[in-house]
Amino acid sequence: MTQTARSLSSAYVTTSIPYVNGQPHVGHALEYVQADTFARYRQQIGHPTRLQTGSDDNSLKNVLAAERAGAPVAAFVERNVALFRGLADALDIGYDGFIRTGDNPSHRASVAALWRACDAAGAIYRRSYRGLYCVGCEAFYTPDELTETGLCPEHLAPPEAVEEDNYFFRLSRYGPALRDAIEGGRPRIVPESRRNETLAFIDRGLEDFSISRAAERARGWAIPVPGDPAQVVYVWFDALCNYITALGYGGADDTLYRQFWTDAGERLHTIGKGILRFHTVYWPAMLLAAGLPLPTTVFVHGYLTVEGQKIGKSLGNAVDPRALIDRYGGDALRWYLLREIHPTADGDFSAAHLVARYNTDLGNGLGNLLNRANSMLHRYRTGVVPAPPPHAPIPELAALCEGLPARVAATVGSYDPRAALDAVWEPVARCNQLVDEAAPWTLHKAEQAGDDAADTARGQLDAVLYALLESVRIVAVHLEPFLPAAAARLQAQLGIDHHADATRPYHERARWGGLVPGTRTEPPTPLFPRLEISEED
Repeated sequence: MTQTARSLSSAYVTTSIPYVNGQPHVGHALEYVQADTFARYRQQIGHPTRLQTGSDDNSLKNVLAAERAGAPVAAFVERNVALFRGLADALDIGYDGFIRTGDNPSHRASVAALWRACDAAGAIYRRSYRGLYCVGCEAFYTPDELTETGLCPEHLAPPEAVEEDNYFFRLSRYGPALRDAIEGGRPRIVPESRRNETLAFIDRGLEDFSISRAAERARGWAIPVPGDPAQVVYVWFDALCNYITALGYGGADDTLYRQFWTDAGERLHTIGKGILRFHTVYWPAMLLAAGLPLPTTVFVHGYLTVEGQKIGKSLGNAVDPRALIDRYGGDALRWYLLREIHPTADGDFSAAHLVARYNTDLGNGLGNLLNRANSMLHRYRTGVVPAPPPHAPIPELAALCEGLPARVAATVGSYDPRAALDAVWEPVARCNQLVDEAAPWTLHKAEQAGDDAADTARGQLDAVLYALLESVRIVAVHLEPFLPAAAARLQAQLGIDHHADATRPYHERARWGGLVPGTRTEPPTPLFPRLEISEED
């Protein structure tokens, strides 16, 4: 997805890197699709853009899951990483880098470099500690953070009492600096409620946190602490580093690091609410200690739930996204996650709603519009796009389409894909109304009459057909960040070479009048066949 043009500032978009202790669930698909949409939009409007994802290989959760499965850890992790990468590919995620923290020597070297930078700043020290540790979260909890029955609030499991001699990060030192940075909008935390949650966490007083574990307890499956092989780097310190180690931080070639981190106009993390404090408190504090730039934005999505309960591998209610793609297609799943699910609130998953949303919007809405317009073009104009008359009778449709760039920019700028798609769908709804209002079949009958009104009817029919097809073209352009494969199919049916067209500047592609008269469209073929709910769902 990386572009080479340098007219606009660079944008760096990341997903979190999931533990690979099990198969991916549909919540992972949500984050992949959101981050991909954010990245594709920035690429489309001309920003050099990099989308980064990967896997957290070094978690104790992975080790314990491998032991339960009776499998060697390396083989177990390798198998599950392939499932996550396969999901990203099946969803047409345009990632530029997929970092694995376990088999990447440059990542290990970069983690060591960040550790040394924090240590040189006096931010690391060693002491004994006793606390309540949730392996599922890979995090310590204080008693007041647990449920009333003493369970981890995320996994509803009792934490383990752990006592160790570890290295600690002086988080308590960075409270005022973190508050100042967040209040100054760096990073901007979306939504506002998560920003307030972060500030409240800081105001309660920050405690130093452990950033290493005994190598023996980690089964040796982690990155050794620089200068102390008896200790390994705590998985969160290790994992958070991926955002810059993937760019070559601390290495001989730091070209990507400079372009997409130090010099980037936007450094956007896309995460779930369960790992908020790691990304809005711990990670920025580590960067402050090392003297490195902070992320500019942390976008926090909610959870997908089943009957109100968070979907999770450990909770036994995971919904398999690959099975959904096999049954309904990647377009249907992408569309459901972006159009139906609130971007920052919890949303209850329903396969029935997925099918209904696809059929209503894509099948009956956009697909039906293209099929009707293209069928009439082939019936009345032998499949050749007519030149509209100089004074088109439908200027409001042109104005609606030409207003899309500003409306999409505002909604994507507020990290709201649903609102962006609401804007994109306005021309679709208006075009379907226009077909009924203008009745092109009546205009065609009038132009065949050969009387004085025939020329007028011919011009009106040309105007209607052109307006319908040009609206579909502009909608397809704006669908590219959301449904890239479907957008390409739409353009192909309009007789447009998607790959060649995508190299043109966005402002030209989004301008009314881009469908060249004389273009021959492909024969009309339904692009979004109707789906039926599977008995398995």
